[in-house]
Formats: sequence, structure tokens, C-alpha cells
Amino acid sequence: MTADVWLPIPPDEIEGLPEGPEYRFWNGAEDFPADPADCAFYVVPYMKPSPLCVRPLARMSRVEVVQTLSAGIDHVEPGLGRLRPGVRLCNARGVHEASTAELTLALILSSLRGIPDFVRAQERGEWLGGFRPALADKNVLIVGYGSIGSAIEDRLVPFEPARVARVARSERTTARGPVHPLTELPALLPEADVVILSTPLTETTRGLAGADFLCRMKDGALLVNVARGPVVDTKALLAELESGRLTAALDVTDPEPLPRAHPLWRAPGVLISPHAGGPTSAFLPRAKRLLVDQLRRHVNREPLRNVILTTGAPTG
Repeated sequence: MTADVWLPIPPDEIEGLPEGPEYRFWNGAEDFPADPADCAFYVVPYMKPSPLCVRPLARMSRVEVVQTLSAGIDHVEPGLGRLRPGVRLCNARGVHEASTAELTLALILSSLRGIPDFVRAQERGEWLGGFRPALADKNVLIVGYGSIGSAIEDRLVPFEPARVARVARSERTTARGPVHPLTELPALLPEADVVILSTPLTETTRGLAGADFLCRMKDGALLVNVARGPVVDTKALLAELESGRLTAALDVTDPEPLPRAHPLWRAPGVLISPHAGGPTSAFLPRAKRLLVDQLRRHVNREPLRNVILTTGAPTG
């Protein structure tokens, strides 16, 4: 019997893959590269729709590992119920931190300093002067302080914010200071000039930035979403944008892709990028390193990295 590994990157383009498995290339094509029942290690295609990603799972009766190439796992969760107990789901921690943090800073600086206005003025041949907000001396709140949230703070610090506050599911202490639990979020929101969302999408975070959350933000504050679109209540955000009370920079939206006629495109004070945080030149080298390491561990029966959950195991 074979022990196939399905990869969304051609295996001959990944240097250092361990010997033993039969490597199959599949990046979402209609036809499977082999019988899914022979797959032991499934690497989920990157930036593909959820129905496509989970399509082979029901037939993967021998799979032991499902490895995403994204930090989030929400796109594969609908298919996990089709898997036998004991399958480990791993995410791509370590792959996207640099690129996502870069884009986060780009969105913040572009929004505060008015870069979209400058681009439009350049197209008109207009010299658009005046004072703009700086990131320096602002209070910043990071909601979702995992590896990406930490990488964002690494890049924030040189811009001299007055304060960086951190929020995660549970309270803890880091070298940079305390991480507050979600229960303290209502008290922290009114103090922040910039609120960054970098949480995973879970039942707890779905709709987290709803009407109450947004109402607690101070007048003129900037909301930055590099998490998932459904973390923000789009209708509630539109109301705040159209009133002019808040501004926003969004790398993700709900719905996504954003339809051409959606009012969010035309809302005042919003900058939208097309889910561009992860897909950069930094992605492939880091993704390949992760896969080589994980597959060596798998072949040698060593503990895997980034195990998010095991199917059939109790959750708590």
C-alpha cells in the first residue's frame, strides 16, 4: 500500500523532501492526482475556496495529517467532520507573519497619511498639501495577539506609538508587557486611536467588531482588519464610515471577494486591499521550508509543529 502526500506545489520545485512517500501534485484541479484513500498527508491548496479545499476529505480514509498553508483554518473546518478520529490539523504558523505585518503597517500608514488621496490627486495633477495624522504618539490596540499580532508589534515599535495594548483569548504576560483577555476589550477600545484585528475566525470572534465594539471606539479612530472578513459586522461598519466617525483599512471583507456594487467600495474613509496579506514573494520560500520540516517529522514519526487540533479529541 502507498502512503501518498498531496502537495499544492509541484514536488520537483521543493528541495529537500524526504524519501519514502509518493508525492502527488494537486492544487484544486477537477481530477484528483490519485485515489484520495491512499493519501496520508494532505497539504491544502492555498487561497482556494473552502468547498474545493474540503472536496477530497470525505474520501481520505487513511489521512493522518491535514496541513494548511494559511494561518487560519476556517476554510477546512467544514470538512473535518468527514475525517476519522486522530487526524491532526496543522496551520502555517511562521509562514505569513512577515508579509501580513508588512501589509498591516502599509495600511495604517497609508490611511493615516492619506496616500489614497495623494494617488487620486496625482491623477488629477493636483498638489494636495495639508497636515495629516502620524502614527507617532498614537495609542494602538492589537486584538488577536498570536504570532501575527506579535510580528505587527515588532514593526510598530520603530514608528514610536505612545502605547501598544494587546488582547487575546486569555490573559498572559510577554516580554513587551501584558496581554489582556477579551473580557477587558470594552475598557480598552475607547483609548485606542488605531485598532488592529488579527484574530483567527472562530465562533467567539465571528462578528466581534459589531455595533457595540465600534461604538466604543473613539471618534476618528482607525479600524484595521487583517484577520477574516466575518470578524467585522459589515453593516455596522458601514454605518460608522458613512457617518464619518470612524475610518477603516480592510485587507479582508464580508462578503469576499467584495461584489462590484457593494457599498463598502464607495464608503468614505475606507481603504481596501484584496486579501493581499499573505500572497507575496515571501510566501513560497517559507511555505516550502515548513513543508520539508513537517514531512521529515511525519516520515520519522516525530512530533509535528503547529498542531491546532486532532479530530475526535475533546476540545476545551
